[in-house]
Amino acid sequence: MATTLKNVIVVGGSYVGKATAQELARIIPSTHRVLLIEPHSHFHHLFAFPRFAILPGHEHKAFIPYTNLFTSLLPPSENKTTNNTVIQARVLSVHPHHITLDRPWPESPTSSPQIPFDYLVLATGTRLTEPAGMRDNEKMASVAYLQNHQNDIKNAQSILIAGGGAVGVQMATDLKEVYPDKEVTVVQSRNVLMPQYHPALHGLIKKRFDELGINFITGSRIAVPETGFPTETPFEVQLTNGTTLPSKYDFVILATGQTPNTELLNSLPPSTSTSSHSSPSAQPEESLLNPDNGFIRIRPTLQFQDKAYPHLFAVGDIADTGLRKAARPGAVQAGVAARNINALIRGEDRDRPLEEFPRQPAGIHLSLGLKYNVVFRNPDEAAGQTEPTIIERDDGRDDMGVEGWWERMGVKIHKPQQYHL
Repeated sequence: MATTLKNVIVVGGSYVGKATAQELARIIPSTHRVLLIEPHSHFHHLFAFPRFAILPGHEHKAFIPYTNLFTSLLPPSENKTTNNTVIQARVLSVHPHHITLDRPWPESPTSSPQIPFDYLVLATGTRLTEPAGMRDNEKMASVAYLQNHQNDIKNAQSILIAGGGAVGVQMATDLKEVYPDKEVTVVQSRNVLMPQYHPALHGLIKKRFDELGINFITGSRIAVPETGFPTETPFEVQLTNGTTLPSKYDFVILATGQTPNTELLNSLPPSTSTSSHSSPSAQPEESLLNPDNGFIRIRPTLQFQDKAYPHLFAVGDIADTGLRKAARPGAVQAGVAARNINALIRGEDRDRPLEEFPRQPAGIHLSLGLKYNVVFRNPDEAAGQTEPTIIERDDGRDDMGVEGWWERMGVKIHKPQQYHL
């Protein structure tokens, strides 16, 4: 008689979710399987979107099939089968021991949209404004969006970028290299660009902006009209500080803000609450989310902070780690969460404490043009460092070395046509 496999579910198949699912598949016992739930038909290589929204000819490479995500982990053999799988669906709600999808689960005998689980990892990240993130779930529609964006940029002469974070900075420098005759202006709400980092990064970016002739305005935001920007060009732009920019802009790129994807937790109640009979000194109900930023409260083990849910984990951008939201620390968290779930499954947590995620200085690999790029890390103050680490390179490629990401997803490229899979 066949034994029913127990489910370990990972919600969200971007960088950190993908890493978590693969690490779980490598280490958990055969009594369990990994189900990765992701609404997109393909893995979205977000790092390439800013470049491919400007430079034509590579946009189809940014969407990689999930087909070999788990089978690529298996040793070479003729029998490439695995119980782990990717399900294209959106999770509508999370409950203590099951999730609800936006469509029937194929394995359900009653066509139910519910999937039970023993352990769950949320890696839902944040919503990004196009072109930093795609609105459509299917590859063809997303490729078409990037192509249309390329044409809009090609036809514009004066371009305004709202946001001086990594996306805005990278798009500005790419734009000026691809189209040196176009006017490019970046508007940043803070007084410096990329303020999460040591001030040396602002100085480095400013130098690059000066070299390329990029304008930038700090200390205010663009006031986005409720009906969107005019279709007739050029048009004037209002800033939130009351300033009106001249009527010369043809196109605005929004590169601002990240909204946590936490709506699926609305059906999951906190374990403690107060009643009408509670004393005035009773502690108020504690939300699963940090009200200051909307991210999931977690323990150092990446389990939900709420002790009613030791089998629920959060990793990457959605987790309130106190670290900068980036793929590199998220990948480390993926490994920690996977190992802790494996320890819980095997009962190893009874013998030793679960692993805690490390706290490291913020760092970034930032492209500042088609070739020039920089690796920047804030000083490790705990180790006595006072100056950042700066490694400048001139080895960039037009497609940003996307082939390597296809191979990480288990697709080895032998001919260019494979990028259209």
